[in-house]
Amino acid sequence: MIIGDYITRRAQLTPDKIALVDTLHEQQPITYRAWAARINATANWLCEEIGVCKGDRVAVLAMNCTAYLDIWMACGRLGAILQNLNWRLSPAELRALLQDAEPSVLIYGPDFRETVAQLRQGVAGIRHWVALAERAHADDEPFTRRDSYPATPPPVVDLVADDPWVICYTGGTTGLPKGAILTHGAILANAGNTNFSWGLTGDDTAILNAPLFHAGGLNVFTFPLIIAGGTSIVCRGFDPDQVFDLIAGGGVTLFFGVPTMFLMLQQHPRWAEADFSRLKLVISGGAPCPMPIFEKFWERGVDFKTGYGLTEAGPNTFWLPPADVRRKPGYVGFPLQFVDVKVLRPDGRECAAEEGGELVIRGPHVCAGYWRNPEATAKAIHPIAADPSGRAWLHTGDIAVRDEEGYYRIVGRLKEMFISGGENVYPAEIESVLHAHPAVAEAAVVGVPDETWGEVGRAFVVLVAGRQVAAAELAAFCRQRLAAYKTPKSFVFLEELPKTGAGKIDKKQLA
Repeated sequence: MIIGDYITRRAQLTPDKIALVDTLHEQQPITYRAWAARINATANWLCEEIGVCKGDRVAVLAMNCTAYLDIWMACGRLGAILQNLNWRLSPAELRALLQDAEPSVLIYGPDFRETVAQLRQGVAGIRHWVALAERAHADDEPFTRRDSYPATPPPVVDLVADDPWVICYTGGTTGLPKGAILTHGAILANAGNTNFSWGLTGDDTAILNAPLFHAGGLNVFTFPLIIAGGTSIVCRGFDPDQVFDLIAGGGVTLFFGVPTMFLMLQQHPRWAEADFSRLKLVISGGAPCPMPIFEKFWERGVDFKTGYGLTEAGPNTFWLPPADVRRKPGYVGFPLQFVDVKVLRPDGRECAAEEGGELVIRGPHVCAGYWRNPEATAKAIHPIAADPSGRAWLHTGDIAVRDEEGYYRIVGRLKEMFISGGENVYPAEIESVLHAHPAVAEAAVVGVPDETWGEVGRAFVVLVAGRQVAAAELAAFCRQRLAAYKTPKSFVFLEELPKTGAGKIDKKQLA
């Protein structure tokens, strides 16, 4: 197996195929041949000038750009490990992650010069501070020095599939983010699973505007398309007008986003006139997707679906066949080609059909554990009673249900479930109902203590701009669609919901 030198091999197979479109530089197309040359130069610069060796961590704090992808691929050539930093985090949070991974170099974009100035205090071990553009400090090194290095292949490094390639940090809703170790083998397995099961080919083009500090930005489409020989349109971030412009261009076939992105598209004036006929796959992830978002895409003839994944598993895990998208709304479908899943009861036995339990996953796409955190690794990845072979399974903390036909759906987080009058209540189910109300923009439900029922639901609601609705009306709306014990007993109206650095609703602040 070829480990690390992925772009050279792809460039040999399809040298003149467009690998990247750089929207930050006038839609500049970059062929696989040209990209391979850039990656070689980047690897030579990292090795010879910065002193990066196998196992060294290379931290990047930047918005999406083609240089980010050059650095990622160059790390792969050298056996170095990318630490893709979440720019939504505070300097104090970023400092903790840098102290955890101890990178030898930090490469930063122009948006984060002030952040970098604060990070210099209290972070030991960073030998080189490199600016992609404007420098935060006169002594920082310019990334443009990369351009003076040869595009010939760097020295060969002996790599195996188990070597780490990325330390990708989790959302941190339960404390300090944990660094999931994504190996070369895991990232390759995710690409194979995706291409085999989702049908990606060299003719596909994806919009890359999900942040590259997430596994979603790296691995939902980007690396699978490299293996397939497809094209990624690299965008600085999510901009609805840019998305409509790119779709109107006629080449886009794939688009991944989180529910908030799709909601913003549907609320945009250009939604009604957009031509979606070329789109082959539009998939949501990162958070439960409200059913009205599905329905509005379906009305436009797009077989929109929700996926399921997590940082620790690559992230792609399931596939819902196109013929089932409207028959099984909200389901994630079947496990991918080389993925095994089970739904477990608290005692470790496997659940029956239609019975909710914790989803556990096994396969070559699962991470190697958490960086320098053996306790968290042992807690998350370990053998289960339902598998006598003794092989380790990843415990997701998500509650899933398998129906009589074998299709899976995700019903909530194990830690978010509460018990009301002896009945299990899953907040995600209630939130989906609330999102269906035309006056509700966002909703989050948590369990709160109750003297009679033990716990009851409390809903935190953000209204659509210009809309008003009373708590009693929302309660009645829920009662028409949910059992009485699931209906929230109180409603709190907010201007906005608190979010984590990963952009997910932070329910710790609501509880």
